[in-house]
Amino acid sequence: MLKVGLTGGIASGKSVVGEMFVALGAHLVQADRIAHSLMQPGEAVYNEVVRHFGREILNPDGTVNRAKLAEAAFGPADAPAGQRASRIAELNRIVHPIVIRSQDEWMRAIGLQDPNAVAIVEAALILEAGAAHHFDRLIVVTCDAEQRVARFATRQKINLEAARTEVERRMAAQLPDEEKIKAADFVVDNSGSLDHTREQVLQVWSKLNPKR
Repeated sequence: MLKVGLTGGIASGKSVVGEMFVALGAHLVQADRIAHSLMQPGEAVYNEVVRHFGREILNPDGTVNRAKLAEAAFGPADAPAGQRASRIAELNRIVHPIVIRSQDEWMRAIGLQDPNAVAIVEAALILEAGAAHHFDRLIVVTCDAEQRVARFATRQKINLEAARTEVERRMAAQLPDEEKIKAADFVVDNSGSLDHTREQVLQVWSKLNPKR
């Protein structure tokens, strides 16, 4: 089995690229979905997050309001950078170890089902979490800055100005694309058309799984 990490900055198009690999025969799990399931009421991660960030991040039904949690972790745009970094690190210390363990368990299960599988973990913070060594190959998805903002605005249904502020705030907590590219085995530039992205995915797939 080949273990592959799929990463990239916010709104770069990781999920689109991941779906393309699945269509070719890869197995894929999204770290974000793992984290979401671990933050359900009653889970250990949920309890720790609430303890550290307060019940203000909860919806009336007791579930985590992800927008409120993001606001608590990333802080307002005018907050001191050091203060924002401290709170983000606090959240990551709670969430990352268990998410990484869950990813490893998922890849192990896939390997037992199919020893020739290509198992892909889509996660924004593979490098930031120090988890690159859990994978045999690393794919980084990139796109240009304005496309990132436009895609985020569309996804969140907000205007471009608000999207730009939020993207910049979140990107400040991530490694720049230039650093991620240095660590990558493969880079998929998602700045162009979907057809162009798909061509790159096919090229990468031929190297990940040459028998198919």
